[in-house]
Amino acid sequence: MKSPSFYTYLLFRLLATLGVATAGVFCLSKALYYTAFFCGLLVLVLLLELFSHIKSYFSFYDKTITAILNNDFSSNFGASEKHSGYANLVKLYDVLKDRRHEKETQDIIYRSILNSMESAAIILYQNNNEWEVFFINDYFKRYFEVPSVTRWKYMEKHLPALFNLVENRGFQDIRTSVQIKTPDGESQAFMFQSARSVTFGKVYYTILLDSIQNVVAKREKDAWINLMKVISHELMNSVTPIRSLSQNLDELVQQPQLSTEDIADIRQSVGTMIQRSNHLQNFIDSYRKLAMLPSPEKKPVNLTLLIAQALKLMQPVFKEKDITIINNVKGDMTVMADELQIEQLFINLLTNSLYATEQTIEKEIIISSAEKNDRLFITISDSGHGIDKEIEDKIFLPFFTTRKQGSGIGLTLSKNIIEGHGGYLSYNGTENRTQFTICFIK
Repeated sequence: MKSPSFYTYLLFRLLATLGVATAGVFCLSKALYYTAFFCGLLVLVLLLELFSHIKSYFSFYDKTITAILNNDFSSNFGASEKHSGYANLVKLYDVLKDRRHEKETQDIIYRSILNSMESAAIILYQNNNEWEVFFINDYFKRYFEVPSVTRWKYMEKHLPALFNLVENRGFQDIRTSVQIKTPDGESQAFMFQSARSVTFGKVYYTILLDSIQNVVAKREKDAWINLMKVISHELMNSVTPIRSLSQNLDELVQQPQLSTEDIADIRQSVGTMIQRSNHLQNFIDSYRKLAMLPSPEKKPVNLTLLIAQALKLMQPVFKEKDITIINNVKGDMTVMADELQIEQLFINLLTNSLYATEQTIEKEIIISSAEKNDRLFITISDSGHGIDKEIEDKIFLPFFTTRKQGSGIGLTLSKNIIEGHGGYLSYNGTENRTQFTICFIK
């Protein structure tokens, strides 16, 4: 802890004091009283100066350590202190000061992130069997009009539904929905997530609340934005060349006479306009299929027979492409569904698998089924290379396709069909497999 210079100073002072004291005793033994008295005074001065130096030395240590314990890092040491016997203490102070500043910077960043979230967040910590508020973000306070409380028990008055849910579950990990009455008097549904954690012996409890209404509204908005981008892109791809060719034709017909080259240009322009018009018409027809999907006319449908029927319809194409079909669906699987729509659903997914296996050597499509908890699962998997992770979240978007000749509505239409029946369609793929699962509610 102490540097060698301090011990050296202490040793010399002690030796000097001991030497003067010895001389005083010797003088006293020789009856040299005045000299002995002077040596005694000198010993006293040396002892007082030594005491003052030791006190000053340890006072600096005490002051610096007290500052560290109180998180006071406002001191700036001079060069003499950094290179004296306090060098290690000053170095420790500077290291802790840098770490303190780094921690404060991280806290500011974390708080800024939490306060910028569009989710209500509150973090609690346990203190002597009492739960106190460690952090509450701005969105939570603003959305629920809750003041900056310090005790969790005060939340019972402002948000009783939230308080009772957490208390009844014993501050355990929870993932559920909860109805909470907002300040405007309306009762809204929220997705509730909580997690309990222990750090350095202290228990923390984090709560996140997301308004289901806001989440749905945001997703609908994002979906509309993506749809408008696709529609604008498709329209501009057709309208721009048609407008340009129309202007060119207008200039040609203004001429008094038309040459053979002019007539050839007119024919080519008209042909291109017809081609782009047909493309635009196909796009509009595809959009109409999605936008005007009728409500399903449900009746008992045997899925086993329906799958066999869809495979029979596509058998010539599978044979031409040399694709092996393995149908493991057996037994009587009857659900209430619209037969034509579900048949279209199977054909869409089988067609998707057909194109997915184009670049593979072993072309294989497997259809299997499972039943669990009043749910019926039909899985269609193929030996395709799967879908890139970067575009997995876009495959169900309208008109999104990776094929040059694809319309981009097959998966979207399939998803809409099964959701119209109260089920869902999910994707789960790997590098060597593409797999779609259809869930029917029995």
